[in-house]
Amino acid sequence: MSAVGERLTDALYGLGWTAVKKLPEPVAAGLGRRIADTAWKRRGQGVLRLEANLARVVPDASPERLAELSKAGMRSYMRYWMESFRLPTWSAERVKDAVDIEDVHYLTDGLAAGKGVIVALPHLANWDLAGVWATRALGVPFTTVAERLKPETLYDRFVAYRETLGMEVLPHTGGSAFGTLARRLRAGGLVCLVADRDLSASGVEVKFFGETARMPAGPAMLAQHTGALLLPVTLWYDDTSTMKGRMYPPVDVPRTGTRAEKAAVMTQALADAFATGIADHPEDWHMLQRLWLADLDPAKGPGA
Repeated sequence: MSAVGERLTDALYGLGWTAVKKLPEPVAAGLGRRIADTAWKRRGQGVLRLEANLARVVPDASPERLAELSKAGMRSYMRYWMESFRLPTWSAERVKDAVDIEDVHYLTDGLAAGKGVIVALPHLANWDLAGVWATRALGVPFTTVAERLKPETLYDRFVAYRETLGMEVLPHTGGSAFGTLARRLRAGGLVCLVADRDLSASGVEVKFFGETARMPAGPAMLAQHTGALLLPVTLWYDDTSTMKGRMYPPVDVPRTGTRAEKAAVMTQALADAFATGIADHPEDWHMLQRLWLADLDPAKGPGA
């Protein structure tokens, strides 16, 4: 991205955080839908990539059905942004009413027992809202990791925004994040990680909707190193103003195998849980980037 493009991107996000949160909620929601529909009609790279990804999730869908799903997906994606821009103004009661997660006892029981807990989520619905729900409704602070963005000022905006919501944010790069996360978990804390996409060389290959993708090894390795519970979580929107979610039973550490082999089994278990949630609510999966290895390297298989 050019320097001019970076400054424009930073300015647009800044405008969102300052302007959108001042709008009445129905106005902000309507604005989000209009932006989503406009982007969908333009058929840009993000929309086309979203449809290609959804074709893996719903393999029997007709082109018309995929178009419907991608339109709903863009609306869901913009709902995420409109909510996120407004989250700093929401009261604890507003946040509590906005989230309903099934089987949250896996989280609260683990924390009450003094065990660290790792929550791993895919890019479904609004993971920032789920984080604010943890800090404000449950009263549980947590630590997460953020990818360094360009320009640096935009990354700083995201870090400052999430810290105002009660999150401790660590940079993904630099090598110190794993150690800090491990210390938080050994102290009985909560770590939340978005974990359905990893393009690094250290990612674990998994079968995801019948094809090979790569997901981060970090959640599984942290669970092995610290003894913390590893909980998959999926989120979705319905026709109400309340975001729904589900916590799955903890992913067990295998009894045998090397650390890498154990991490591979555990990461596949995460991928399976993510796939269940995504298949149930494909329109809420905000994956507008390449994910499967066949798309990253056409020589590795069909579907590029």
